[in-house]
Amino acid sequence: MPSDAILKTVNAAHKAVLKISGGRLGAKVGGMGVVELTTTGRKSGQPRTVLLTSPIQEGDSIVVVASRGGDPTHPAWFLNLRDEPKVEVSFEGGPKRPMLARVATAQERTELWPRVVAKYKGYANYQTKTDREIPLVFLEPR
Repeated sequence: MPSDAILKTVNAAHKAVLKISGGRLGAKVGGMGVVELTTTGRKSGQPRTVLLTSPIQEGDSIVVVASRGGDPTHPAWFLNLRDEPKVEVSFEGGPKRPMLARVATAQERTELWPRVVAKYKGYANYQTKTDREIPLVFLEPR
């Protein structure tokens, strides 16, 4: 797993490409739509923005995967939205909109996981690297 500094640098560069291109470049990665997710920092109370891929969209809901590359700890963005589910989301370079985040239930995850892995096989590999169950998160209009 790359260091937090490397992840933040890559994320900043990706955000810059999205912004400079008006969303024409970097809106999809590996065939998956890119989500710009803004959460509220659970410790700082400040906005925190991260770019993620979304393997599945269901109606108005966007599904993201809290994999952190199979790291044994949850990503900070997941912990933030778990504590404060009101988030802002821009999907594939579109406008930001307010959404609510919720963790998929066990049944939803069981149904969705094969579809997630079919979209990007790396998620199955990430799950083998960790004892924690990798959460799936729905981002839904509020």
